[in-house]
Amino acid sequence: MIARILIWGLHDSMTTLDEARAHLPELPEGDRWISNEVQERLGLVAFGDELPDLTDLQRLIGKEPDVAEEFDVE
Repeated sequence: MIARILIWGLHDSMTTLDEARAHLPELPEGDRWISNEVQERLGLVAFGDELPDLTDLQRLIGKEPDVAEEFDVE
């Protein structure tokens, strides 16, 4: 199984964390959205072979994730 962690920094975006939250797509069971208010960061922890469709969210934020890591789940 694969785990993916994606993190967007919103400090340089015209989008606020609250605006981004309003546009988050539904996630499969076990996947989770994460956030850090102080650092203005939004993230996704996803398990499995496919990510949800993030096109609208990335368009809203104005960029791809700043961090995109992939891990094998042991």
